[in-house]
Amino acid sequence: MLLHHYRFVPDESLFDAETFRTELAGSRSPIAPFKDALRNIQVRLDERFRAGADIRDLVHGRAWCLDRLLAIAWERHDWPDDDVALLAVGGYGRGELHPHSDIDLQLLLENDDDAPYREPLTAFITFLWDIGLEIGHSVRSLSDCEREAANDITVMTNLLESRTLAGPERLRDAMKTRLAPERLWPADRFFEAKWQEQISRHYRHNNSEYHLEPNLKSSPGGLRDIQMIGWVAKRHFGSQRYEDLVANGFMNDAELRILSQGQAFLWQVRYALHMLTERAEDRLQFDHQRTIAELFGFRDTPERLAVEQFMKRYYRHVTALAGLNDMLLQHFDEVILRGGERLELVPINERFEIKGGYIQARSRAIFREQPSALLELFLLMAEHPEIEGVRADTIRLIRDHRHQIDDLYRDDSRHQQLFLDLLRSGGNVPRQLRRMNRYGVLGKYLPEFGQAVGLMQHDLFHIYTVDAHTLRLLKCIQRFREPEAHDEFPVATALVHQLPKLELLWIAGLYHDIGKGRGGDHSELGARDVADFAERHGLPARDTRLVSWLVEHHLLMSMVAQKRDITDPDVIADFASTVRDETRLDYLYVLTVADINATNPTLWNGWRASLLRQLHAETKRALRRGLENPLDREDWVRETRAEARSLLATVGVDLARVERLWESLGEDYFLQYAPSEIVWQTQGILAHGENPLPLVLVSPPADERDDGGTKVFIHTRSVEDLFAATAAAMEQLGLSIHDARIATSSNDWTLNTFIVLDDQGRAIRDPERIEALRRHLVEELDDPDDYPQIVTRHTPRQLRHFKVPTEVRIEQDPANERTLLELTAPDRPGLLARVGRIFMEQNIALSAAKIATLGERVEDVFFITDKTGAPLTDPDRQQSLRKRLVEVLDVSG
Repeated sequence: MLLHHYRFVPDESLFDAETFRTELAGSRSPIAPFKDALRNIQVRLDERFRAGADIRDLVHGRAWCLDRLLAIAWERHDWPDDDVALLAVGGYGRGELHPHSDIDLQLLLENDDDAPYREPLTAFITFLWDIGLEIGHSVRSLSDCEREAANDITVMTNLLESRTLAGPERLRDAMKTRLAPERLWPADRFFEAKWQEQISRHYRHNNSEYHLEPNLKSSPGGLRDIQMIGWVAKRHFGSQRYEDLVANGFMNDAELRILSQGQAFLWQVRYALHMLTERAEDRLQFDHQRTIAELFGFRDTPERLAVEQFMKRYYRHVTALAGLNDMLLQHFDEVILRGGERLELVPINERFEIKGGYIQARSRAIFREQPSALLELFLLMAEHPEIEGVRADTIRLIRDHRHQIDDLYRDDSRHQQLFLDLLRSGGNVPRQLRRMNRYGVLGKYLPEFGQAVGLMQHDLFHIYTVDAHTLRLLKCIQRFREPEAHDEFPVATALVHQLPKLELLWIAGLYHDIGKGRGGDHSELGARDVADFAERHGLPARDTRLVSWLVEHHLLMSMVAQKRDITDPDVIADFASTVRDETRLDYLYVLTVADINATNPTLWNGWRASLLRQLHAETKRALRRGLENPLDREDWVRETRAEARSLLATVGVDLARVERLWESLGEDYFLQYAPSEIVWQTQGILAHGENPLPLVLVSPPADERDDGGTKVFIHTRSVEDLFAATAAAMEQLGLSIHDARIATSSNDWTLNTFIVLDDQGRAIRDPERIEALRRHLVEELDDPDDYPQIVTRHTPRQLRHFKVPTEVRIEQDPANERTLLELTAPDRPGLLARVGRIFMEQNIALSAAKIATLGERVEDVFFITDKTGAPLTDPDRQQSLRKRLVEVLDVSG
């Protein structure tokens, strides 16, 4: 085991071997004393852990205790000769054992013939199982070790870390000779194999330290990354201690401190996780995060939950470890393995040059003598896209000199200009900002950003820390600049090239969430911060106002699109009056699309895309018409009817029948639907004639590139519980409703339209599946007497790690003579059906709904009236509705 300024001192109070031997001698069966000893050892270790003992003493102490118990167990078995030994390998070989770590053993034979040892080996392993040890074991001869290690880097690594527990030491010495670098896996091949192994492991974890439920061992920055450094150093240097790596120039003291402190923290978390779960658990799940945060002494504050404080510490440690791992392995590759290669040198200026595709400082004193070079380096990389990265020695120099970035540095106009030049460079700015963050420069230059590093929000919606989300948002914007993104983001890719100053979008993106974790409205805090940044960097007043407005309103467009009725001209007019000009609208649209995509990969879908496109287009039309000349409702209805009538005339529909149908629908119908939708629905109703009800029409998006959802139109007699039954029937097919528009004609017919997506967030296009959906709805909804049974068919599910209290907000929508009900509640199957049932119980009529699922919660908006079509203005009735919704939806399933 590689240790840092630490020596494990055996502690007889944990386990006294002589006392144990005495107890063993007086026992009828050896199994009970061994079991008691194992239990007592763990109880003592856990007590010391809770009392705050040094985690290294506990982890090494458990291994030391097991060493002695296994040696005693070995003595109790008859071995025919001295040609067999018991070895600890892998993590146990390093002398590390957490409460439920694998106890990896190898029984090493001198000769290939294992016949003389089969009986005692079987008896020994069986005994270990009988006393309750979870062991992993192998039986190998010296020749087996050599052959298997040659063929499998995992076996080689496991054997590299071995200790003799019992039997002759000469066997392990002989194994080490056979596995020596000059015979097997020389340092360069070993390093390449382990590096590829790490790349694959990181890929499985999305190459990110920032996971909602990270794996302590395998996620980037986890224990495997620390072990990787040890394996490589041990193979090359033969090192047994981290101090040896400092002596060999592989690490410096500051890096050694990062490594040791990070390992100690991860060991503490892993020990707690094993202790609490009573199993070998390495995934830090939500419920465990809360418990461990409390165990470690974190407490909720008004600004931040205890679990968020704990996870911030976790993310900071693993981020530092991941960066150190990257730098050290790159250093090992460049300096030790490839140090003799002749690499092309290309000077850039008197401070920097490119060597083998990587930028490096031309002098070790450059950052001390010219601190501005700490920013210049990233500007040069943005201006020279051929540069693949930073050489390891220069990364180390950056880390060693970043402390120079203080208030005086930040106030220096030369440094401010360099940072602005980077944002204006036209290169891949997000890539350079990510590098600045990885090397600890960005948080130094922008202290407000530094406060957000490692800051998480404990929910299923925000799956990245604030800094990781911010950098992903910038990466999304960069992607919009690439031609390949056009099919998925046609509007954003067009707009991003038309924005007058792209650097303003980078700035707004950097600051949009920077106010989180400080209490108060993060949008307002961020708006003030970004205004300070803009003024400090000498941006024109107009640009300062724009970036501040974008940060303050960065949630507005998403909120309006998903929670307001954007078919309502008044909603468009209100939004346009807030935006005020097309430039702001375009900036806000690109920022919004990037923000949604960077928040959660599952959040962006065709339906949200279509909502934002529609809101952008309608608002642009309103702005061009002029804020002083909004299109009123009568004009909107008249234009929609005229266009729909014209389209129907071209396909030969009897316009007299059309007019008779339309007369019963009312003007709200023509506000809710586009002319093409009205044509589709009108043709369907007229063609259905006197056939049995209900009429169900299903239509996928017309354009393959449009994944805005599948439209389902239901026309039938107006009956109670129809919405609830429809929602339940769709959920039975695994479909999610994202929009509902409910219209009732003057002669008591319903015209209900739903936008649905499948469980992958995609529109349904397959004709057979569309027909199956249509038939299912017809069969489920043909008899209103069955509706209550359909609604109650679901069993609710509680997302138990998140307590989302049901919240109901009711306000009036006087322009449309209706009431707006905004519902936040825990997500669960059947929720819409239950809401619909409550509306029925309370004599509520639903005219439209906007459905949004955000991680573990839903944020739905319903536009409602009473049965007479009047808004709900009675406070007592509002309170009754609110109380009933909370009562039903807060019940755990």
